[in-house]
Amino acid sequence: MRADARRNYERLLTEARVAFAEHGTGASLEDIARRAGVGTGTLYRHFPAREVLLEAVLREEFQRLTASAGEVAAARPAGPALLAWLRELVAFNGTYRGLTAAFLQTLLDPASELHAACEVMRTAGGDLLRAAQQAGQIRPDVTALELFTLVSGLSWAHEQTAAALPGSLAPDRLLHLTVEGLAPRPAQSGVAQSGVGR
Repeated sequence: MRADARRNYERLLTEARVAFAEHGTGASLEDIARRAGVGTGTLYRHFPAREVLLEAVLREEFQRLTASAGEVAAARPAGPALLAWLRELVAFNGTYRGLTAAFLQTLLDPASELHAACEVMRTAGGDLLRAAQQAGQIRPDVTALELFTLVSGLSWAHEQTAAALPGSLAPDRLLHLTVEGLAPRPAQSGVAQSGVGR
């Protein structure tokens, strides 16, 4: 990439971060281009669709979350490792207003840039889920898709509630309630529930 094109690319990313923080993921692409001092044609040459721009803005966070799954797995027992990582995922989903809805839509579009980035992250989280299931701390019939749908729904509900009733619901408590509901019953595991949230 030429030096001037690289500068335009970086300016667009910088202004996109600001715009998404101020207005959510639905921020005007034309406004982002204007703030970056380029035309919309330049923006679309670098980022042909909104999701391509969003993936570029979030790429480092996707990579960090994927790496974090391996780190928490090495440092903690399986159940607490899964909970710690899900806590990071919920925080990540709250980075920009509307981000959770964008992630949910990637499930329907395997060809999208965001789908590929999310899939790597979901695979890492799925490994944590399977480890927790093998340790008897999550019921064995829960799929990775179900888990991520639940956590995404939790993130979306918190986003909506926080906008209407600030401070009324703590996402960490919602996450604990969700994970506790996924713990196996004694009849499923043959042992008492093992305290994923500890």
